[in-house]
Amino acid sequence: MVDVLALVEARLRTALGEPDARAAVTFLGTDRVEVLRFADGDIVRYATLGMSAQPMTDPAAALADPVKGPRAELVLSVRAALADTDKVLRPLAVLASTPQVEGVVVAPGASLDIGEPLWPGAPFASVLVAEPGGLVEDLELDDPMEPVRFLPLLPMTANEAAWKRVHGAQQLEERWLANGTDLRDPLRTSVRLD
Repeated sequence: MVDVLALVEARLRTALGEPDARAAVTFLGTDRVEVLRFADGDIVRYATLGMSAQPMTDPAAALADPVKGPRAELVLSVRAALADTDKVLRPLAVLASTPQVEGVVVAPGASLDIGEPLWPGAPFASVLVAEPGGLVEDLELDDPMEPVRFLPLLPMTANEAAWKRVHGAQQLEERWLANGTDLRDPLRTSVRLD
């Protein structure tokens, strides 16, 4: 059997360079999840490593297939030195454990809520899962395994998360774009939603 996590880490290193820090978190009843930190000038990127070890299973499925099913890792990009964003490691590991703990499939357009600030003083407790393929290309695996997708996370304020539930992910992303919102600003305020 192929070592999926070794291939995932190699893909992350190819796309983002060498990680300058890593932390591992294990929750009761789940596999270990690591979070790697990559510093790139004024941007810091955090990527999970471990979520893709097993395919995500549709909660309506009678049995979990150990081979087939979507696989993903999460990537968060923020501006460096504006906030204590390194405290996001545990919340990211919690989000990456969601498929195992709650039996959900994390896909673009989904909201993930941590229930507390992503880092101390952060105006965000939830994230919008964005479309993959821009920063880190999908990692193709041998059939019948599906590729590992690297899903960008876009932090949302409480107002944005509530607005997204009513209007949808695409409308929120269009609102951000129309207002020139810097989604990597760890201190940004909510976009105008009126």
